[in-house]
Amino acid sequence: MFYWRAEVAAGVSVAFTDTQAGNLALHVGDNAADVLQRREALENAAGLTRGSLRFMEQVHGTAVEMMEPATPAPTADAMVSRGLPIAVMVADCIPAVLVGEGPNGPVLAAVHAGRPGIENGILPAAVERMRSAGATAIRAWLGPSICGRCYEVPAELRAQVAAQVPATWAATSWGTPALDLPAGAKSQLEAAGVVIEYAGPCTLENQELFSYRRSNTTGRFAGLVWSHE
Repeated sequence: MFYWRAEVAAGVSVAFTDTQAGNLALHVGDNAADVLQRREALENAAGLTRGSLRFMEQVHGTAVEMMEPATPAPTADAMVSRGLPIAVMVADCIPAVLVGEGPNGPVLAAVHAGRPGIENGILPAAVERMRSAGATAIRAWLGPSICGRCYEVPAELRAQVAAQVPATWAATSWGTPALDLPAGAKSQLEAAGVVIEYAGPCTLENQELFSYRRSNTTGRFAGLVWSHE
């Protein structure tokens, strides 16, 4: 069910699921009832109330949504909450979760950081929104994602992205142009004063995780963060 899970602060947990949790996305051609059943099983495993874990419709944009109890599922690539459980779904992109100390409790974020998101600054935007909600001492956990040794791209795309985020410039293990999204994410977060606590392994190299590059028809695993007793 969980590839990695930890209580990262008093009453705050972070987790990344694996293939045993099954596909958690509604947009990949899976049976919707099965997906909802898996999401419920995930909530049970995390000790969450049924239907409380919030997902977003991810579009590789830069929108950051502040989540309140009545906020519907947003079309966005980052959510910030003051303790509400939130999740991001991926299959090679970076599932980034962040935790900050707020004036009345933790401030949380879940971020879908793919190639367009890294290039266009979704992570700094999420950090800024967290700070506008009062967050200090922000820390980040970068879940499993495709690594720079495996993420082959055209040379023109590598140059385009690296012009914005130099740390992404990479080469594959076989010598062709590549992008290192985890390195780019780390550089952006460190520049924003965020402490990085964890970085997961490569999805393409790990059969316990879904990878779009390994199989175009694939599910999505989740990164989630929640507050609890």
